[in-house]
Amino acid sequence: MKRTNIGDPAFAFDQTDPPGFGAGMARLGKLLGAKETGITVYELPPGQAICPYHYECGEEEWLLVLSGAPTLRTPAGEERLEPWDVACFPRGPEGAHGLRNEAEEPARVLMFSTVVHPTATVYPDSDKVGVWVGDPEVDMTVRRSAAVPYYDGEAER
Repeated sequence: MKRTNIGDPAFAFDQTDPPGFGAGMARLGKLLGAKETGITVYELPPGQAICPYHYECGEEEWLLVLSGAPTLRTPAGEERLEPWDVACFPRGPEGAHGLRNEAEEPARVLMFSTVVHPTATVYPDSDKVGVWVGDPEVDMTVRRSAAVPYYDGEAER
């Protein structure tokens, strides 16, 4: 059995993330060899978000606030959370969510989810869809306006 302690994880920050999305992450699911679930601890500096507002089509996600007071956006609006608050984001539009730290102190949250391939993620604010099959050569994010008819590009045989 593999184990780790989330009291002081090593956070990785992706230097290619755009301003406003500079959250550090410790991907514990990968570290521990999980195949069907994912768990990540995020460090949210003031003014930063984990990712754009979105909802999952194939996965259920959960949030547990470990420290700080991040702001959660859902279809019902925005609310400030506090340590030990827990939220569940079901699949589909009713589970849409975004998490940002608007406080002056860092926030730390743990998110866990089912892991499903293939799956899709919808980003309502930017009208994009991400398609994830588990292969970096095929995974993509596209604007919904790029949609084509089903038989587009198919030749008659």
